[in-house]
Amino acid sequence: MKNIIVTGGSGFIGSNLVNYLIKKKHFVINLDKLTYASNKHESDIRNKYNYKLIKVDINNKKKIFKIIKKYKPAVIFNLAAETHVDRSIDSPENFVKTNINGTFNLLEALRFLQKKNIRPKLIHISTDEVYGDVKKGRSDEFHRYQPSSPYSASKAGADHLVKSYIRTYKLNAVISNCCNNYGPYQFPEKLIPKMILNILNNRELPIYARGQNSREWIHVLDHCEALFTLYLKGKNGENYNVGSGVNLKNIDLVKKLLKVCISMGIEIGKRTKIKFVRDRPGHDFRYALNNKKILKKLKWKPKIHFEKGLKETVIWYLENKNFLKNISKKEYQKRLGLKL
Repeated sequence: MKNIIVTGGSGFIGSNLVNYLIKKKHFVINLDKLTYASNKHESDIRNKYNYKLIKVDINNKKKIFKIIKKYKPAVIFNLAAETHVDRSIDSPENFVKTNINGTFNLLEALRFLQKKNIRPKLIHISTDEVYGDVKKGRSDEFHRYQPSSPYSASKAGADHLVKSYIRTYKLNAVISNCCNNYGPYQFPEKLIPKMILNILNNRELPIYARGQNSREWIHVLDHCEALFTLYLKGKNGENYNVGSGVNLKNIDLVKKLLKVCISMGIEIGKRTKIKFVRDRPGHDFRYALNNKKILKKLKWKPKIHFEKGLKETVIWYLENKNFLKNISKKEYQKRLGLKL
């Protein structure tokens, strides 16, 4: 059993990664600030012998230093981040504080811990959005960074910090750039869970502009497996794109989701209709990753077929209605990202 730290382990991807690592019998230390988007699933794993939650802000360098020094983890998965693009348009300062300053404080803690011969491997989780619009082809790991939103710019800044610490301070770190995730425990401000909940509650299905923006989708459990592969096999100092190759226009995704729900016998209410809404500022048209590097060099590949994963996600939300019990509807029903 190895000690593993997950920062942001109560978020969407973090929750799934924590569960994945617990099942693999590792001792998981979840460091999370427990903000509005944190999952309230703690009771499911609180009594696990190989799990510990520590409420802490990644910007608390002193406390982060002490925790890493105490547990001496084999690896740290850095998932602590603000991630909703629309929120970054309304409140960019929070994204700079968490995504850039938070990563900086983690890196500083690791830099000083090297002097005490504590050198955990860092897996820094980033996004395909740092590459910006990819109107043709697919962005590989050498594609230039061209972020369009405060969110993607903050993630790009964090990536550059990690790279600089690898080169200057010889930190043992790997960066992953992943496409859009979907699956259990996702906060309902994001597209797929928002559409699922609106379908189940007979509400309109709002889509930006005309729904022509294209995104690449991967099931969160495939992403978790990829991250664990990066821990085991990822080469120090390298970037790896984690993608599925499955691209869909937003309009086609929502239509596919409606089709899945109908096939499951879910009644589609009269008010559940697609509604085009005002686009957000700086909205990228298309993201698409070239994932050949991780496929060929690390022998990882996604396993969950998109339609199957989508159906399982709908089932999860049907069976876990309590997931939303402690979440204020104001947190995910109000339209954000309109500021100019």
